Amino acid sequence: MRTIRDSWFIIRSDFRGDKLKVLGTFVTTIIFVGYLAGMTSLVTNDVLADQDRTMIADFLFLSFIPLLGFSFSRRSMKYWSEDSYTRMLAYLRSLPIPITVVLTRRKFQAIGSFALNGTLFFGIVYLLGENFRKELALPSFIAFAITWIGVGLIVSGLYIFIEYLFSGKAYLALTVLIVVVSWGISFLVLLGGGNLFLYSISISKEWGLLSPIMWGSLLLGTISVQLFSKWTIHRLKSRNLV
Repeated sequence: MRTIRDSWFIIRSDFRGDKLKVLGTFVTTIIFVGYLAGMTSLVTNDVLADQDRTMIADFLFLSFIPLLGFSFSRRSMKYWSEDSYTRMLAYLRSLPIPITVVLTRRKFQAIGSFALNGTLFFGIVYLLGENFRKELALPSFIAFAITWIGVGLIVSGLYIFIEYLFSGKAYLALTVLIVVVSWGISFLVLLGGGNLFLYSISISKEWGLLSPIMWGSLLLGTISVQLFSKWTIHRLKSRNLV
């Protein structure tokens, strides 16, 4: 309980800091997530209309959804040039708090970002996507959205691991690798005659909020974040932040 309380205290301190910086992060996040949602809606709405098993829908969801776990601040935008994540970690490590508090803070940030960004992202997709509204009732669409947020959480654990254990340039290279892997998964699913996007639509439509893949993705996402966090804590003991 103390770890959770201390983590919330640090998060509240972040919001009580430079109000202009917090507002800038909020506006930047809305613009960026809105752009991703608009582009995704245009593409996937057509895929849904034609029931076309193209890999583009899978690739967009696999590569975009994990990004909803971030707030798009100046620090996150310039990690490759200023190594801002390492600098922030060094600052947090200088405080008289355990590393578990630092990781718990990051997990809370990811959950909060997924909740806010996910609501914005999928809200725009649903509003702009006429075929989404025709195909899915609102409860079924919510199940569809939560299913993919669960997938985002699975990858988010890996992003947290990379964020805390690698330099900015290595982070960029590994992020590009994750995108390439997302493309590869989409291509392999296409070769196998499947489509993750249309499959998730079908299951969500049939099962609604009782969707087994929705609950399964959330469970796997939670396990992924927890396992990667424990591994991160173990590896941080030997990382040189200088």
